[in-house]
Amino acid sequence: MTQPKVLIHAPHGGEPRELREKLEEAGLAIAYGDLQWQKPRGDHEGALAAAARDAVAMMGTSIRATPVSRRVLEASQRLRIVAKYTVGVDDVDVDAATELGILVCHAPTEANCFGVAETTMTFLLAMLKKVRERDAAVRAGGWRTPDLATTFVGSRQSDGYPGITIGLVGLGRIGTRVAQLLAPWRVRLLACDPYIEPARFLLAGASPVDYETLLRQSDVVSFHVVLTKETHHMLSERELAWMKPTATVINTARGKVIDEAALAGALAAGRLRGAAIDAFEEEPVPSDSPLRQLGTKVLMSPHAASYNDDPGSELRPGMEWATRSVLAALAGQVPDNVYNKAVIGRWRERFGGASVTP
Repeated sequence: MTQPKVLIHAPHGGEPRELREKLEEAGLAIAYGDLQWQKPRGDHEGALAAAARDAVAMMGTSIRATPVSRRVLEASQRLRIVAKYTVGVDDVDVDAATELGILVCHAPTEANCFGVAETTMTFLLAMLKKVRERDAAVRAGGWRTPDLATTFVGSRQSDGYPGITIGLVGLGRIGTRVAQLLAPWRVRLLACDPYIEPARFLLAGASPVDYETLLRQSDVVSFHVVLTKETHHMLSERELAWMKPTATVINTARGKVIDEAALAGALAAGRLRGAAIDAFEEEPVPSDSPLRQLGTKVLMSPHAASYNDDPGSELRPGMEWATRSVLAALAGQVPDNVYNKAVIGRWRERFGGASVTP
């Protein structure tokens, strides 16, 4: 009898041996996707669909260059689950998966949220304290000129100076961690997140406000949301017009959350002070992107907010969670990290209680 196939469609390259052994011990055959499929500007949908044929499960990291499309999902009538190592599912056609009765699982772990939050703080301080500009000035022979004056971040209530207002769009794991890191600075903290309970704002020390109020009042706006139909281009021309011309935007979430053309236009026209960006609409950033032409108004990072020098540690918890989810689904059980919960009823009708493993 042919072993059921698990396709690691987007391998990280650092999958621990013990996780592979868990799949093999369950009687599963493992197939690996081509790393080329993850490289930008490729067209590998056909190859991915062919690899997914007859698979009972798919798992892997992000693969936005060759997303898990309807065509890929339809390649196997036996496919039960697509399990991501990461929290984002914008590279999976979730609507199609739900329609087809396939679970989509994500991994909102604590492993990479700390790194993203720390990068957010680094961006904030680099932009407000003009770290790059001061370094360049000294290297060029300059010294303490008026243009190198910076924004004071923390609160000095004794001096009657309230400090700055920081707005967090999204108060999940990363947004909450940013709030925790900001606590000693005693900034005024606003947050917008319609999907969390009120107590979460209190615990984070943030005042809940609607999105427009946050944009109008904040000196720094930092995005910490997943990419959905609702969040796509949630910062565009209309929203940028609400913001202070002295405000700074930080995006360590997903590139398509921000309309980059509109953002570049606002920066070039002086309707916004600056932006620090880790995730872009197109990656790598095209050579003709207007963001490249804005000098120190834009601080750019290669989608590496949680990337560190400990191989595998960034995604290890996500890999472990994905492995547990695949094993549960193949045993006929619903995993604990299903993203498209609307599919569970139909999935149970198709697969619930039936195991493909010995």
